Amino acid sequence: MVKSYRKPYRVKRKKSIFLNRLLWLGALFFFIISAIFYFLFFLEVFQVEKIIVTGEKKVAKEDLGLLVGEKLERKILFFKTKSIFAVDTQNIKKDILNSFPNISEVEISRGFPDALNIVVVERLGLTIWCQEEQCFLLDGEGVIFDPVRNDIPDGVEEIPQKVRIIDRQQNINSLKLGDKVIEKEKLNQILDIESKLRDNLKIPLTALEIISEERLNIETFEGWKIYFNSEGDIGWQLTKLRAVLEEEILPENRKNLEYIDLRFGNLAPYRYKD
Repeated sequence: MVKSYRKPYRVKRKKSIFLNRLLWLGALFFFIISAIFYFLFFLEVFQVEKIIVTGEKKVAKEDLGLLVGEKLERKILFFKTKSIFAVDTQNIKKDILNSFPNISEVEISRGFPDALNIVVVERLGLTIWCQEEQCFLLDGEGVIFDPVRNDIPDGVEEIPQKVRIIDRQQNINSLKLGDKVIEKEKLNQILDIESKLRDNLKIPLTALEIISEERLNIETFEGWKIYFNSEGDIGWQLTKLRAVLEEEILPENRKNLEYIDLRFGNLAPYRYKD
């Protein structure tokens, strides 16, 4: 008997329609993301071309623009771009503040499609800070930002109506522009004393000397000095000063004074020049 053999029947599997769609959707998604990526970072219309600086007075606008221009270019996937979307505004802001001590605040915004708007606020010199032979303008935050001549000839005022604060502690080895040399609270106290002496007691000053954390010497326009305890009750010390000037020292004798010491207790000892 002859046996016949049949080849086994194999069913061909059809390719999944779902898999085909997934591949197509993946390809479409990749294409869309690539298009958006190119559109945002490499399209010519979004490359920064204009740097608009406002608010500057002493700082040169050209110098600011040059600094910012050098920080615009970045690399993305080995390609260079100046896209407005890729600009690191925080890093640029930090560089501006570090490079220009005269500037206290910076605001950077994007002006679409190709501009950066930079608004700067420059420091306002409240008074002058001196240490040894170096003098600088000092702002309200206690930061020095502009050198001032210390060898001004007699009769010449380089910066009028600004009293010098002289640091005698010598606790800063080398000063550089942008350094914070005094805490804001301490500075406000010193300026408040100066204001009350000038406006309330009509005593014009030429300098305020920080001798130590506790001692503040004030030099008057008439040449005599006032010794304050800056850690003590300033109001009470001013009250003692007013009393001794009104009750014990005649106005015409002030020019002969050497000092009035307000630092201790209820007394305000004073001394005339020899």
